[in-house]
Amino acid sequence: MKTIEKYVFGSFLSSFLLAFLVLSFVITIGLMVQIVGFILDGVSPSLIGQFALVSFPETMQWTMPLALLVASVLVFSRMSADSEIAAMRACGVNLLSIMKWPIAFSLLCVALGFYINNEVVPRGHEVRRNLKTKVSVSTGIDLLEPGHVIDDFPKMKFYFGAKEGNWLYDIVVMDYSQKVDRMITASKALVTSEGTDLHLDLYQMTVDPLDADHPTMARATRFPYVVKDAIKEVKYSKKDKDLDFGEILAKMKLQQKLVDAAQGRSKTAGTEKNLRKRDLSKTRTEFSKRFVFAMASFCFVLVGIPLGIKAQRKESSIGMAISLAVSLGYYIVVILMLSAQKNFAMRPDILIWIPVPACFAIASYLVPKNL
Repeated sequence: MKTIEKYVFGSFLSSFLLAFLVLSFVITIGLMVQIVGFILDGVSPSLIGQFALVSFPETMQWTMPLALLVASVLVFSRMSADSEIAAMRACGVNLLSIMKWPIAFSLLCVALGFYINNEVVPRGHEVRRNLKTKVSVSTGIDLLEPGHVIDDFPKMKFYFGAKEGNWLYDIVVMDYSQKVDRMITASKALVTSEGTDLHLDLYQMTVDPLDADHPTMARATRFPYVVKDAIKEVKYSKKDKDLDFGEILAKMKLQQKLVDAAQGRSKTAGTEKNLRKRDLSKTRTEFSKRFVFAMASFCFVLVGIPLGIKAQRKESSIGMAISLAVSLGYYIVVILMLSAQKNFAMRPDILIWIPVPACFAIASYLVPKNL
């Protein structure tokens, strides 16, 4: 590595590390607030530690590409503003030679991002969902928040408007533990837990229907209500986000077989065909998203360097604006395709790749103009 290449790459690397730390801090503020909330609610330190260990690495899928983009734009815009780029051209230095090391570093980040997106992030999703039930079991009613429909517990959903200690107010409970679904309302309730059972001492309550044998509404001034195993720890079945690289490949192969089998049936199975195609499209889009997120590191450096060279004045403000515009455009397309992942007719699993060739096209236009 030549002296000038060391100088450029050293500046790039130091800017990347600084941007990475700042972005990591900003993105994890919400996570830290959530952890502080768990501490105040009395969640055990072991559960908090597990939650932090699986949550912090996930932020790298965002912070690493964005830090590379910020470093590319800021470093090369500063060099352009200080006439260093012009001096290099005058001395016959090929700009591709000073670009190669940042690009090579971005390729290493692509490989790391691919591993994070296919191994670390899926594991984090699964662990966090399982920890959610453990938190509910270990803290009982301490984590129940007013103003939200709570569906973490099996065989019931409930809502309450306000909370003071163990007293809940303006309660609506949907009970699915009987032969018939029942809606229970109460003006207030004293809530306690015994083992895995949830005890509600209801005041001014109504229940509709009373039970399967009495399909009418009943009222009571006070009524003890017990939901068996309401805070029992349960295991979540894996979703697409929880699957690692090998598992999601196996699932796509199985889904393709089911689609092919449904295609060979009569027209009466049209609904089943569409459902199979929707499931396959959803899994394929999740699979493609992981690659697109990993490729962001390479794309952002490839576009950021020539854009930075063009930003010759007020490099900091212009550089940040360019970084924001490029990253927003890249991720907005990904988010739009994820929102349409079940619409198999428009092939969101393919359209989600649009930002990658778009960045290549921009770079192929800008890089030769700056050589």
